[in-house]
Amino acid sequence: MPASLSLFSVNAVLIMSTEDSSRIFAKYYSPPHPPAGTPANSTDYPGANPYPTLKEQKSFEKGLLEKTLKQTSDVILYDNRVVVFKLESDVMLYVIGGVDENEVLLYNVVVSLRDVLNILLRGSVDKRTIVENYDLVSLAIDEIIDDGIILETDPVLISSRVSRAPAQDAPNMKSIDLSEQGLLNAWEFGKRRLAEQLRQGL
Repeated sequence: MPASLSLFSVNAVLIMSTEDSSRIFAKYYSPPHPPAGTPANSTDYPGANPYPTLKEQKSFEKGLLEKTLKQTSDVILYDNRVVVFKLESDVMLYVIGGVDENEVLLYNVVVSLRDVLNILLRGSVDKRTIVENYDLVSLAIDEIIDDGIILETDPVLISSRVSRAPAQDAPNMKSIDLSEQGLLNAWEFGKRRLAEQLRQGL
């Protein structure tokens, strides 16, 4: 009988420094809905995060970096996990999935992450730039993956959602009338618009 279908496919996303083996960004995911009958805090079901503690995560990351720095391919099997990775300047980008996961799907995610970072960081995907723009990097990863579920892999779309609005396009708060009369005018305008829309809907 086939395993129950799930959209959950990513166990972890890591960004690590190749110079000092330090962790720049790490996010581990567990399936939002473990199989029925699974004991609380169990890690022995398919897709579960096998590294719940920081010590286990650091140990896994150290071994992973050592293994991938010697590789010529972009996909390996490590610690019973499918790992896809890309080297950019002095950082390594990783997307990790379960042993049964589709490596082409995971590879699309890591390529998308690389391309989004190149767009957002204007081609400077290195440790220093990532740390200085950590908010953008974190938001970009959240746009790609949510709770281990892949949401989007189009780098242009993701970067447009994440990037800051240019100053000239941001609303000018000085021109907004926040006096009592200004708020009353806004309220009346809103009521008129709502009434018009209700009439058009009938």
